[in-house]
Amino acid sequence: MSDPPGRPQPAAGGSDPAREESDPAAPENEDHVSEESDVRAPEPPPADDAEVAARRQAFAELLGEFRRTAVLVPLGDEPGPEEERGLLTADFNGIRFILAFSDEQALARYAQARGEFSREWTYRTILGARLLDVAVPAAGVPCGVALDCADGEDGMVFPPVMGIVPDEAAVDRDPDADVHEDRNLDANKDAGR
Repeated sequence: MSDPPGRPQPAAGGSDPAREESDPAAPENEDHVSEESDVRAPEPPPADDAEVAARRQAFAELLGEFRRTAVLVPLGDEPGPEEERGLLTADFNGIRFILAFSDEQALARYAQARGEFSREWTYRTILGARLLDVAVPAAGVPCGVALDCADGEDGMVFPPVMGIVPDEAAVDRDPDADVHEDRNLDANKDAGR
C-alpha cells in the first residue's frame, strides 16, 4: 500500500514529520498570519447557498404554521395589563420568552419537568400570530416565544428579531433608521403645511 502523493515521507529510521510535535521556536502553523507576511489564513468555506436557502424556507414554513395555530399559554403568577394574570414567561440571557405549548400533553411534560405536575394550570388559547404581533411588543422588554420548551429538540424558539416579531419589538433593528424615518416623517408633515 502506498502513501498518497504529495505527503512528506519519513526518512528511513526517522519519524513522520506530520506527526512530530512542534518545536516551540518554530512557527506553529504555516497558515499563521505573520506581521511581516502577506500570507493569510485560509477562509472557511462558504455556506452552501442551496442549503441556507432550504433552511430559511423550512423555518419560514414553521413560522407560518405557528402563526396560524392556536397554542396554549399558561397564566403566570404576576399581574399583567389591567390587573389580570399575565402570561407565563421565562427570562434567558436578558430576553423574556412567553411560554407556549402545542397541546395539553406538551404542557403536562413542562409541568412534570418543573416538578409541578399536580398543580392546576390555568391557560389561554391564543393564536400564534397574536402572541408574536401583540403580546411580544406589549411586554415592553425584548421578548420572544418558546414553544414546547420541555421537549428538547422538538421545541421551537421564536426570538425577537425582524421577520418574526414586529420591527419595533425586534432586537436587531437599526435604531438609527428609526430616528431617520421619524425625521423624514416630520419633514413631510412640515412640507405639507
